[in-house]
Amino acid sequence: MKISGSDLHLFRVFESVVRNGGISAAQMELSLSQPTISNHLTALEQRLGVKLCERGRRGFSLTEEGRRVYEISMEITGMLDAGSARLSRVRSALAGKVGVGIVDCLATDPNFRLADAIAELSKAAPEIELDLKIMRPNDITKAVAENEIDIGIGGSDIKVASVQYQVLYHEEHAVFCASTHPLFGRNDETITSVECYGHPWVERGYWYGIRRHRFDTAAANRVAFDIEAQLLMVLSGAYLGVLPIHFARVFEQQGRLRRLPIADEAYSADIEVAMRTGEQAANVAYVRDAIIRSHRIHL
Repeated sequence: MKISGSDLHLFRVFESVVRNGGISAAQMELSLSQPTISNHLTALEQRLGVKLCERGRRGFSLTEEGRRVYEISMEITGMLDAGSARLSRVRSALAGKVGVGIVDCLATDPNFRLADAIAELSKAAPEIELDLKIMRPNDITKAVAENEIDIGIGGSDIKVASVQYQVLYHEEHAVFCASTHPLFGRNDETITSVECYGHPWVERGYWYGIRRHRFDTAAANRVAFDIEAQLLMVLSGAYLGVLPIHFARVFEQQGRLRRLPIADEAYSADIEVAMRTGEQAANVAYVRDAIIRSHRIHL
């Protein structure tokens, strides 16, 4: 049989019903009524000359022929989708998937303008597909260097020669304790750095240099590799921790955290966009430039 455009539509309806496990479950995905979907399945059965499925009060199940047709349908529509993507790339270089790795807990930072870049891309280059992943800082550097992702956003103490970096903005950090910590109710002028270092801390496992060395000696200290995990440790009241000010703010407003006047541990982290050195694909370079533009940096 020769496959027509109407056949392809019937195949996609059939795939949705199988994928969702029945006609009623497929309604939302297809935006079609149950009678219409049922009619499409009947039309496909008549077109192929085989019974595809059992449907009724006993539920939905595929016949043996239906399973074979489903596999063939998936092959056909998969090849068409792949061909469509290739044709889009022929028409425009601003198409295809771009992998972007991002450090955790940036969404609460008003200085982080990735949402603006995504809005621009959705209008100016809608055929670019962003594949966003939340990753640890050092994993981002490694993934960019090894071509596992195209662009990284964050800050890492480790720098690689094959990766170029551009600072987008600075993320401010400070020391915090929870409402159940002994220091929570104390006056600022009575709290000293020496006393604070006498309490257990939770540090980030990817810290290097002086930030790491300050905490290495105390057996009671703990390590977390994600900022949200570190926050949970601080919220327990058992540990002090250095957190991004924007991320801790909502918990301060709830009375669950307090910022401590310990200037020794307050620091500013560079939030950077990282990309491999050398010439990049047009879609990758466009995404990078959109990210930089969204942070008000002129190219």
